[in-house]
Amino acid sequence: MAAGLAVTAAALAVSSPQAAERTHPPAAPAPRERGPARPAALVSAPVRIADAETVRLLKPGDRVDVIASPNSASAGGDQARVVATGARVTEVPGARGTSSDAGALVVLAVPRDAARALVGAGTTSRLAVTLC
Repeated sequence: MAAGLAVTAAALAVSSPQAAERTHPPAAPAPRERGPARPAALVSAPVRIADAETVRLLKPGDRVDVIASPNSASAGGDQARVVATGARVTEVPGARGTSSDAGALVVLAVPRDAARALVGAGTTSRLAVTLC
C-alpha cells in the first residue's frame, strides 16, 4: 500500500500546475493586433493670411489648404507651394483695428510638423487659403 501511495503522490506532483510551469513555462501572450495608426496630435496654429477678405469667408470647421507665395522681395523665381493640406479652421478672430493690407488671422488645427512649416512659410511668404 505504501508503494501505491508513493506512486499516486508522484503522479499528482507531476500533474500539478506548478510542476507544469517548471517543465513548460507559460507561452508568451499572443501579440495584439494593431489597429490603424493614430493620427498625429494636432496643435493650434495661428496663421496670418494675406487676403483678409478671403478669411472673412471662413468659419470654424472649414477645411483649407494653405499655399505660400514668395514675397516680391524674395521672389527670385520661386513658385507658390502648398504648405498644409486639409487643415481644420478652429477660430476666425475678428479684426482689431488693423488694416486689411496686413491680412487677417485664422487659427488652424494641424499636426505639429505642419505648424512648423506654416510658421516658417509665414516669415518669407504671403499665405493664402483655398477651401477643400
